[in-house]
Amino acid sequence: MNLPTSLSRAVLGAAATIGTALALGQGGMSQIRVRVDKPGVTISPTFYGLMTEEINHSYDGGLYAELLQNRSFRDGQTGSQHWSFLAKGNAAGGLGFAGGSSLPNALEAILYVEASKADKNSPVGAVNDGFWGVPLTPHTTYRSSLYAKSSSGFSGPLTVSLQSADSKQVFATAVVPKVSREWRKYSVTLHTGRIESTTNGRFFVSISQPGKVELRDLSLFPPTFNNRPNGNRIDLMKMLGEMKPSFLRLPGGNYLEGNTIPERFNWKETIGDTSNRPGHQCPWGYRSSDGLGLLEYLEWCEDLHMQPLLAVYAGYSLAQQYVAPGPKLTPYVEDALDEIEYVTGSVQTKWGAIRAKNGHPKPFPLAYIEVGNEDQFDRSQSYDGRFAQFYDAIKARWPKLQIIATAPVRSRKPDVVDDHYYRSAAEMARDSGHYDRYSRTGSKIFVGEWASIGGNPTPTFKEAIGDAAWLTGLERNSDLVVMEAYAPLMVNVNPGGSQWPTNLIGYDGLSSFGSPSYYVQAMFGQYTGKVVLPVDIKLAGQKLKLLPAQHGGIGLGTYTTNAEYKDAKVTAEGKTLYSEDFSHGAGDWKFGAGTWRVEGGALRQSSNRRETHASAGNLDWTDYTYEVKARKISGAEGFFIKFHVLSAQDFIQWNIGGWGNSRSAIQRHDGGEIDEIGDSSDTTVVSGRWYDLKVVLTGSDVKCYLDGKLVNEATVVPRAPASALYAAASSTGNGGDVFLKVVNVSDGDISTEINLDGAQGLEATAQGWVLTGKLEDANTVKEPRKVAPKAISVPVSGQTFEHRFPAHSVTVLNFKTSGLR
Repeated sequence: MNLPTSLSRAVLGAAATIGTALALGQGGMSQIRVRVDKPGVTISPTFYGLMTEEINHSYDGGLYAELLQNRSFRDGQTGSQHWSFLAKGNAAGGLGFAGGSSLPNALEAILYVEASKADKNSPVGAVNDGFWGVPLTPHTTYRSSLYAKSSSGFSGPLTVSLQSADSKQVFATAVVPKVSREWRKYSVTLHTGRIESTTNGRFFVSISQPGKVELRDLSLFPPTFNNRPNGNRIDLMKMLGEMKPSFLRLPGGNYLEGNTIPERFNWKETIGDTSNRPGHQCPWGYRSSDGLGLLEYLEWCEDLHMQPLLAVYAGYSLAQQYVAPGPKLTPYVEDALDEIEYVTGSVQTKWGAIRAKNGHPKPFPLAYIEVGNEDQFDRSQSYDGRFAQFYDAIKARWPKLQIIATAPVRSRKPDVVDDHYYRSAAEMARDSGHYDRYSRTGSKIFVGEWASIGGNPTPTFKEAIGDAAWLTGLERNSDLVVMEAYAPLMVNVNPGGSQWPTNLIGYDGLSSFGSPSYYVQAMFGQYTGKVVLPVDIKLAGQKLKLLPAQHGGIGLGTYTTNAEYKDAKVTAEGKTLYSEDFSHGAGDWKFGAGTWRVEGGALRQSSNRRETHASAGNLDWTDYTYEVKARKISGAEGFFIKFHVLSAQDFIQWNIGGWGNSRSAIQRHDGGEIDEIGDSSDTTVVSGRWYDLKVVLTGSDVKCYLDGKLVNEATVVPRAPASALYAAASSTGNGGDVFLKVVNVSDGDISTEINLDGAQGLEATAQGWVLTGKLEDANTVKEPRKVAPKAISVPVSGQTFEHRFPAHSVTVLNFKTSGLR
């Protein structure tokens, strides 16, 4: 993912706001007509699915149920992270590591505990603090395992215990009586009694007599879904199952690519005994244990009755490292072929036999292969050739597999193309009809990552409404859009757990909750038929109001970057409207977020905040030229040059060196909603040099010049707000169910006449669910169902009846029929 990714457009309309007040006419009745008698296209059986990757501690510290962090001593330079020494009572001793991420072999990473003085009441040992603590619940059996080897006169016992953070309370204990002088694996169970649940427990492994014990690959598991030995959290698996997903896109995402080629998802190092898995650096700032490896992904699919959608590494990593098509790429293509054989091959094949040895003789079903991830960001433009090489090799062995491209290609026609969208809720709703006019003769579409961006760490109800409106359009076009998946899927809400702002499901060590957007996914996934039914919407007396021409002052800003500016000037028709060189202070500039001060004849912003803001000028300015000099001091990106500034939430900006200092684009901010317009350009801002920046505004046209060169342009055209109602309908076939999904994005109830044309034998009551709330409402660990669906019953008097859809609501109705008239 690369935030924000959005459609490139030459035109931006006035931002439609979720909750826009639309005049619907006093006493008027809107209409929704569902053509039950004119069924449309077949809905893809793989339409609703899941996208997953290791981000936000989605696996380690999340779905993957392992409770010990850094269990194999590979994190950090020394391998000691999350482990500490504890000597109780009068004990004495020490703790040592032969670990760290630089070790070439996982088996070389060890922890040793040495006691010079210890007894039963005064043990010496190592404590692991887990992921924000070790979560413990009453009357629960935990499984622990470790590899151990004794020395220096020690032969046992080795004690494993679960205790409080201050070590004063011991909740459960298990003992390994004898420890061999050779490496052996030991397994124990620990059972808690009548304790209070806590997220802040600790794991303690100790010895109670003088001597030394060496340890590696320690593990602690609570009960897991379907009792998988190396399995997943029960509560999160149940939540995912409620979404009724048909596929799982695995393993990612940026997680597939890695920041560098060595840090890619190397699937062969994620199979077999977990003690032999070295783990690898995840692109989101922490190491992955790879305890959830390729086979565990596949068993996840098996447990939730999904089919895997396998993404294979295609020779590109995020730091712009790539493998050129041809002989250099051949080993990576062969690696992908081995991976497909591991998934689908019989036990007579090499990799099918290895899968059977790993514990799963039966092959897994596989229909889709995705080649790479977001390869449009590869500046070498090598994806066309790389895709062709993978395509030809895969089709030669498995001609029925559907091959997905992640960027435009011309060398081969992909079976499916993967589109990604991260935009505001308003833009999601407004673009609900995006695929309505797409050609049906080209490649199919997989909307493999999308979300309304807004809430943090999970979406608010406002984003859920945008998501629901967008989904109605995807479902309506499911003959073309064969799969969709919200992303990211999960987030650990503990401090420091999140690397992405808006995520579907949140959790800590003990509790989990679905966001309002999660409930949209679950409602839509559970109530979907086999064929699309055409829907017509007529809003009673809807009055639409166009916005005035663009106008406003000027501004500056940064994103996690320190920068300085000077010589700001605004001209129009040969006259100077404004000039400030900052030689005598900041003048009339007003400062919002960030740390702003004038220093050395320049206006400097010195904080590392994500969004900073300063503004000046006249709100009535329309056509003008804005010039300013800018210099980057330090940080991750470049500059924000803002114009048509009305407030800190309403402006247009030229984002120079954004998206990890990789490109520039024009963005519209309207009430916090962010939309990208025009084409972006590759741009990298160098620290320490001054840039001449100029923005020329003429009518609706915007032209942006970097050191005299035109690098970005767009046309900004006001247009009408989004519709008030969005809807989609489907049926299970003759004599079956009819499902109607309706989204009211406005701030008023809408009385509606519903016509189910051609439906026969309708039951007198339709059952359904409605999701409502305040736009700013969000679910949390403490309030997990602040916004949650409520069951409703709707009287049905015949094919035509009335229903009032509440303001800001998502409604799903299930009509029982006996057939068609």
